[in-house]
Amino acid sequence: MKEFHSRHERRAYFHGLQGEEKYAAFQEMIDESARIVFFGGAGVSTESGIPDFRSKDGLYNKPDIQFSDYAPEYLLSSDCLFDEPKVFFEFYRQKLDVRGIEPNVAHYKLAEMEKAGKLSAVVTQNIDGLHEKAGSKTVYNIHGTTFRNYCTGHPHHELPSDFILDSKEAVPHCPICGRMVRPDVTLYGEALPDDAVYGAVRAIEDADMLIIAGTSLTVYPAASFVRYFQGQNLVIINRDATPMDSEADLVFHESIGKVLGMVKV
Repeated sequence: MKEFHSRHERRAYFHGLQGEEKYAAFQEMIDESARIVFFGGAGVSTESGIPDFRSKDGLYNKPDIQFSDYAPEYLLSSDCLFDEPKVFFEFYRQKLDVRGIEPNVAHYKLAEMEKAGKLSAVVTQNIDGLHEKAGSKTVYNIHGTTFRNYCTGHPHHELPSDFILDSKEAVPHCPICGRMVRPDVTLYGEALPDDAVYGAVRAIEDADMLIIAGTSLTVYPAASFVRYFQGQNLVIINRDATPMDSEADLVFHESIGKVLGMVKV
């Protein structure tokens, strides 16, 4: 790769690349890296057909939604879960059942990169489990996942992944103790899971390349994770501009699947 006298000169050079030269530079960065970490947001899943909560085409603005009396954040909050559980679980079943959704090109490419020994971890803000479904093994779900459920009376007692969605009760209860069963998802008003946070931060700190994709980098504390990166190559793939575009070496404002689909491992 071309030699540079400063980080600023390096970024200026890469920001000036277009078309095939830009993709070639991305490939070269991947080739020279051994500990790549992927940090993904909602945009990774929208390419599988899962709506983004906040975009103009997102869940909260669908014409058929039946929850207009509630603030979006409230419907996925711990307050809603415990104060109005019937509302919470009705919304959850209607809008967060992703069992029929399949991974896209980006998910499969990341699993391929991990298998080839190039990718050390996926850090995701999504809760849909599509990275695991595509074959990724080291995934830090910093907002939890809909594919795990547990009893609120005994948090270590996990229930089957379909338990809540298949339950005939308006509010699902544990068949053993009778307490409410909830998804292992980080709701508004709750702290992020310690194990996932620790693993994600450690992976990003150790990475020599960080690929950020499908996130506006405006949702905290998750967006603050990328500040732990100390490596050489920082790449952002997002439909819209982000606050960190100027700090990245390469920025792609196009499809995540298209960009990652071009990668050879």
